[in-house]
Amino acid sequence: MRFSAAGLELIKRSEGFRSHTYLDVAGFPTIGYGHRLLHPESFPNGIDEAQAAEILVSDVRDAEQAVGRLVKVPLSQGEFDALVDFCFNLGQGKLAGSTLLKKLNDGQYGQAAEELLRWDHAGAQENSGLKARREAEFALWSPTDSDNPARPAKG
Repeated sequence: MRFSAAGLELIKRSEGFRSHTYLDVAGFPTIGYGHRLLHPESFPNGIDEAQAAEILVSDVRDAEQAVGRLVKVPLSQGEFDALVDFCFNLGQGKLAGSTLLKKLNDGQYGQAAEELLRWDHAGAQENSGLKARREAEFALWSPTDSDNPARPAKG
């Protein structure tokens, strides 16, 4: 399964574009559309939107692969998109160790969707940007589709 245009739009809208390095809400150096800089990455002169889009494609591919590896049940496109955005935003380690993933892999789709909404804090404080993002992921997830017994095959 591939990340959809709706999912990509969610990332771009949630992250916004920044041409120069900044610290994200967790204090990590970041650039472009939410790309976390890892040593020795450096963009002293900044980047343009085309470069940011190329980096985003690579980052999304990593998140897609993580979701594909971690999720053991079939997903709808909306569920997949929500999880890829979640993984892009928080990292595959957070998804791997989450109650969200456990419930999902146990086939508890509705409860897993509800778990998305719990990830709206930066440190100990609720963050309005994260809250909005989790609500957008929840909307993509489309819990009413989870009641459909004819689930798509995991791809």
